Amino acid sequence: MNKQRLMSLDTLRGFDMFFIMGLSGLVISVCNLFPGTFADEIANQMIHVKWNGLTHHDTIFPLFLFLAGVSFPYSYANQLSKGMSRGQVYAKIFRRAATLVFLGLIYEGLLKFDFENLRCASVLARIGLAWMGAALLFINFSARTRAIICVAILVGYGLLSALVGAPDVIGADPLSREGCLVGYIDRLLLPGRLIYDDNRFDPEGLLSTIPAVVTAMLGMFTGELIRLPKERMSGEKKTLWMIAGGVVLLIITLLTKGVLPINKMLWSSTFVCAVGSYSLFMMALFYYIIDVRGWQKWTIVFRVVGMNSITIYLAQRMISFSTTNKFLFSGLSGLFPENMQPVIMNTGYIVVCWLFLYFLYKKNTFLKV
Repeated sequence: MNKQRLMSLDTLRGFDMFFIMGLSGLVISVCNLFPGTFADEIANQMIHVKWNGLTHHDTIFPLFLFLAGVSFPYSYANQLSKGMSRGQVYAKIFRRAATLVFLGLIYEGLLKFDFENLRCASVLARIGLAWMGAALLFINFSARTRAIICVAILVGYGLLSALVGAPDVIGADPLSREGCLVGYIDRLLLPGRLIYDDNRFDPEGLLSTIPAVVTAMLGMFTGELIRLPKERMSGEKKTLWMIAGGVVLLIITLLTKGVLPINKMLWSSTFVCAVGSYSLFMMALFYYIIDVRGWQKWTIVFRVVGMNSITIYLAQRMISFSTTNKFLFSGLSGLFPENMQPVIMNTGYIVVCWLFLYFLYKKNTFLKV
């Protein structure tokens, strides 16, 4: 393993991906054992909000993008240490972005060759394009200039979202799904199909990728902070700075959410601040526990997932882990009361996916994009 590799980064990425790998379903199935209690609210945190608002499930994607940003200062420094030219660095950035866009198309059904109904927007494309934008800003501007750019993007996008609606929907609220400019731009420019509202809206479209660049940039600021030599700043102080940054973003969110709602579908400016705050708090927690205090033995459970996160995201689309799960665990599940069976099967699914990734981990096989 690379000596520069940040163990807390891989661990937090794995923790984040655990929810995609079946943990959300497991939490819901456990909560269903206690209907009419506080467990109902916990279960609601495992699904996306329909429009305005925020649940834990809405933080999974932006946290992953944030962590992609955290890793870039490390990879960029590594590239420079190897003597890579500026042109080679640019080529690598563009290649990674293009690869993620292509994998996103594969995930959405490119190989069916039904181009009329192919969804071109995707989670992986959003990660690739937003990360690329942030990486290009990182290597061309100082931290202070990038901070100003972040503020300009959030203020500009916030005003645009609130004041300019879709020209083809007269009288609709610009912050509604029907009347937002985000949907209009995608209807105008994106080929293929959009995922919602009879081909009229997509949450991973073009315009909303711009504020997502700020999410990746927040991660890069964090990566820069963590990379500072211990002689300049201790791990404890870095943790406090991350917490302070999270508090600032949280305050901004609370002060502005009444004017501009928190909205994942639009990737609203308030959403960027809210999930940025959450991401900084989580990074501070994992960094302090793992890299500062050195409590690392438990991390293998999550690192196995975090070091092959794109692999499991794609594999769940291409490989029937559910079939293997039924083969291995349906008999065991049948020994339990009916209300417990979803818990057993959801646990089994996580185990099957994890063992697949552990096999790759032991073979030192990782999908690097």
